[in-house]
Amino acid sequence: MKNIEDRFNRHYRYPWTFLNDEPFTEEFKYHTARLASGEVQHGQIPHEQWSVPDSIDKVKMHRKMEEMREKKIIYGGDESYRHMCRYNSGFFWRSELLKDYDWYWRVEPGTRFFCDQLYDPFTFMRENNKRYSFVMTMYEFRATIETLWRSTREFVLKHPHYLDKDNSLGFIVDNYNPQRDSIFNKEFNLCHFWSNFEIADLNLWRSKEYRDYFAFLDQKGGFFYERWGDAPVHSIAASLFLPKDQIHFWHDIGYKHPPYQRCPADDLSMDSARCMCPFGKHESFDFDHYSCQKQWWKFHGGFCSYPFFPFFLVY
Repeated sequence: MKNIEDRFNRHYRYPWTFLNDEPFTEEFKYHTARLASGEVQHGQIPHEQWSVPDSIDKVKMHRKMEEMREKKIIYGGDESYRHMCRYNSGFFWRSELLKDYDWYWRVEPGTRFFCDQLYDPFTFMRENNKRYSFVMTMYEFRATIETLWRSTREFVLKHPHYLDKDNSLGFIVDNYNPQRDSIFNKEFNLCHFWSNFEIADLNLWRSKEYRDYFAFLDQKGGFFYERWGDAPVHSIAASLFLPKDQIHFWHDIGYKHPPYQRCPADDLSMDSARCMCPFGKHESFDFDHYSCQKQWWKFHGGFCSYPFFPFFLVY
């Protein structure tokens, strides 16, 4: 929190909203209020949004969790992690504390920002008609989303009009030919936007398209029987329901969420934003074999297609 205040928010004083499944301590409220340059809200997540729904077969759920634990699948046996993924997929944007806001910046514990933020990203998003944005993209673990793509196909079959005609299907499937291919003859390539960082339009998730999509997925039970993450759910939805030019990659933001980190690849961004990256810029995650950034550049027009702008949080 101090890091992002120093790098950005002390100049803008946007409000912070903290949400947790348990009550925050008075000590936590005190210190977060002292660190924030803007107003601070603390809220508790309703129990029904952070619990196993009645529709879920709990015996089956625990059996599947044990199977994933034995296979050493990351967070495979973790029930709380499943609540977090389901909550971030289907509920955070419904919070009463966010009802008066249109934009949000997701900030997670343990993250770090290496560069000054020299312009207001909310203003950039609004003025350039962007609705979803990311700083890192990577492959999901297939074992955690075995039936997510099949379920998505079922949903699209019921609601073909929800797909934007200029969507980003070509990012989330390989070797896509718009004249020949569709969601029904291509497999998910596992590329997703890493959602621990998001600056996005809350009304994207409030839309009928996304609400219907989440409700359909929730009914399938994959958040508990498998380990569907909010990152692939958000990524597939944004890629299918938005025109591709409404998704933005922040090439000039330096960011770390353990174990991955990245910094701008151009000297202008590095120098102007006083980036302090403890690694070479060519060692950024953008160029890692596990990154899907090259897939994004290939789909979206190449490495140098993003302008330099010289000159959460919720908005």
